[in-house]
Amino acid sequence: MTGAGSGIGRAVAIGLLEDGYAVVLAGRRVDKLDDTVRDAGAFGAGALRVPTDVRDPDAVRALFAATREKFGRLDLLVNNAGAFDGGPLHQLSVEAWDKVINTNLRAPFLCTRAALRIMKPQNSGRIINIGSISAQRVRPNSGPYSASKHGLWGLTQVTALEGREYGVTCGAIHPGNVQVERRQASGKIEDDEPMMTAGDIAAVAVLMASLPPHVEMLEAIVLPSRQAYVGRG
Repeated sequence: MTGAGSGIGRAVAIGLLEDGYAVVLAGRRVDKLDDTVRDAGAFGAGALRVPTDVRDPDAVRALFAATREKFGRLDLLVNNAGAFDGGPLHQLSVEAWDKVINTNLRAPFLCTRAALRIMKPQNSGRIINIGSISAQRVRPNSGPYSASKHGLWGLTQVTALEGREYGVTCGAIHPGNVQVERRQASGKIEDDEPMMTAGDIAAVAVLMASLPPHVEMLEAIVLPSRQAYVGRG
């Protein structure tokens, strides 16, 4: 579980722990991972914390090696770590572009590659990518984010295709407005803007994870019932 120290990642990790999963918590800040374990209460005993920068190939290799050493197998990968930066394209810095693309697209590739190397020999496994409705309905000043989420949706489909003969499924959850720490800190939430909680997305992730192995939910678009989506601009 990447990006497990806050927001959607923390909620999904706790949801999986409560559902009986042993969960490897990956994130850059060990104190945030500790908070996730604490918030899980008694279920936190099923968590293994592995501080990881999932943009770094060596760190990702170490993460999956630790997972294999502890549990001997890998049944589920949730690619959740994310970043946002934006602005008009003609003013956008290369550094801002690279930060978002490396977190939102390079990191899921690195983790997916490592997971498949374990799952294919098992002939089983499931990968869930946390995307965004920005993969389908873009807004101005969101170039890196929207491009990365389009790319993640493409990676999801290729992973599902390549995993098919090995019993490995892959799907994407595309959330709409979710009230998380990063969004609150940005000050971009309007008082009347419809919002979901991270727990709402966690419920969908746990549902997707619990499907029978022969069933694949390729895509789930999850948004507040009153949020504009069709016709969004």
